[in-house]
Amino acid sequence: MALEFIDKISPFIPTIAPPKNQLSLREKMYWTAGILVVYFVLYSTVAVGVSSTALSQPVLQLISIVFAGKIGSLITVGIGPIVLASILLQLVSGAGLINMDMTDMVQKARYQTLQKLAAMGIAIVESVIYVATGFVPLASPSFFGIVALQMAIGAITIIFLDEIMTKYGIMSGINIFIASGVSYSIVAGTIEILIPGAVSAIQAGGSAALASALLAFGPLFFAVLVFLVSIYAYETKVELPLAFEQLRGIGGRLPIPFLYVSVLPVILASSLELSFTVWFRFLAGVGGQFANLARFIALYTPVATTSGTTQELTGGLIYLISPQFPNPYPAPYGIGGYSTYFSYLATQTSSLYLPWGGIILVPEWIHVIIYTIILVILCVIFGKFWIEMTGQSPKNMAEQLGDMGWQIPGFRRDPRIIESVLNKYIPTVATLGSIFVGLLAALATLTGAIGSGMGILLTVGIIYMLYQQLQQERLFETYPILEKIAK
Repeated sequence: MALEFIDKISPFIPTIAPPKNQLSLREKMYWTAGILVVYFVLYSTVAVGVSSTALSQPVLQLISIVFAGKIGSLITVGIGPIVLASILLQLVSGAGLINMDMTDMVQKARYQTLQKLAAMGIAIVESVIYVATGFVPLASPSFFGIVALQMAIGAITIIFLDEIMTKYGIMSGINIFIASGVSYSIVAGTIEILIPGAVSAIQAGGSAALASALLAFGPLFFAVLVFLVSIYAYETKVELPLAFEQLRGIGGRLPIPFLYVSVLPVILASSLELSFTVWFRFLAGVGGQFANLARFIALYTPVATTSGTTQELTGGLIYLISPQFPNPYPAPYGIGGYSTYFSYLATQTSSLYLPWGGIILVPEWIHVIIYTIILVILCVIFGKFWIEMTGQSPKNMAEQLGDMGWQIPGFRRDPRIIESVLNKYIPTVATLGSIFVGLLAALATLTGAIGSGMGILLTVGIIYMLYQQLQQERLFETYPILEKIAK
C-alpha cells in the first residue's frame, strides 16, 4: 500500500516547523530545558475529577515509569501512544502492507505524518480506556468525560512536545521524558521509602537493627548494580578495521557495539506488555458463555480501595507475561524485605482458567520465568525490526561505507563483499544485545530496584546516547566540515 493518500490529510494535521537555521548546542540546551519545564508541569498536575487517594499502587507506578507519565496527571498516557504507533507501523511495514523508502524525503515525511496521526488516535482511545477500566480512579462517575478529555489533550500535547524536542532539542523527547521521570522516581523513592525504612529498622533496635537498616537500601544497591553493568555493556564492542581507498595509509575502525540497538527493544517490548494489562481490562466482569475465555486471557479480581472497588489483574495469560503481581505488590520494600519477597515468589500461585472450564494453579516462580522469556523474545523481535527500519542493517551499512570510500582491508571495494562481512557480526551482536537488555531489565525489575530495573536500564541507555550526541554536537561545532561529510 502506498502512502499518497496522506498528502490529502497532512495539511489538516498540525506540524512543528523545523528551525530555519542550524541551532547551536547552547540553543538546543535552552530548548530542552524549556520543554522539560512544561513536561514536569503537566506531570505534576492532577486532572480535575481524579481521586488522588488511590494513585499509590506500585503497579501503576511501574506503568508510569515505562510510559514516562504519571497516573492521574494530565499526562497519564505518557509516551504510550507514540511507542505503540511506532510498533504498529513497524509490524505493518514488516508484513509488506506499506511500501516506502525511508531514504526518500517525501515518503519519509508521509510515514512520519501517518505515525503522528496514529499516535493521536491511540492517545484518544487509551485515555478513554484508562478511565473506563478504572486504572484512573474517579472522584465521581460524573467526571468520566472531563477526565478522559483532559488526558487525551495531555497525551496529544506530549506528542507535539516530542516533535519539538526532536527538531529543537538535543535528542528525542521520548528518551528525555523517560530519563527525567525515572530520575525523579529514584530520588523520590529513596527519600520517601528507603530512608524511612532504614530509620524504622534502627529505631526498632535489637542485634539485627544495623543489618536490617542496610538491607532497606537493597533496592538502591540493585539500582546501582544495574547502572554499572549497563555502562560496561555499552562500552563493549567489536571493531572492524577499515581502509580509505583514495588515500593509502588512512584507516579507521567500524565499531559494532554489543548493545547495537541500544535499549529501544526494551522500550517497545515493555510498553507492549504493560499496554496489554490496560487494554484487556475490559474483560473484567465478562459473564455468560465467554466468561471462561475472558478469564483465560486475563483474570481480574475486585479489590476494595479507599475510593471504592477496582479490578486487579491476578491471573490469565496477560498476567503471566506481565511484571506485576497481585495486591499487595511484592516489591521487597512493599511486603517486609527480601526474605518475605522471595518466600512469596516460591510459595504463592495464580489462577489460569482454561477455556473449557478447568483451573490450573501456576506458581509465581513460573510466572517470573514466563515473563522473562516473553520479554526477551519481544526484545529480539523488536531489535531486528529496528535495525531494518533505521538503516542499520548490514546491507545499508555496507552501502554507506561504500559511498564514503571505505573498504575492509583484504577485500575488494564491493558493497556485497562488505555486506557479507558485516552479516557475520551485526545480526549476532544485535541478537545477543537484545537478549542481554531483556534479561537485565527483567532481573532488575524482579529484584525491586528502586525506580524499576526497566527504568534504570532505559535511563542509562538514554544518558549514554545523550553523551554521544553531545560529543558529536561539539565536534560538529568545532569542525563544521565533518557535519557535511556525516550527511
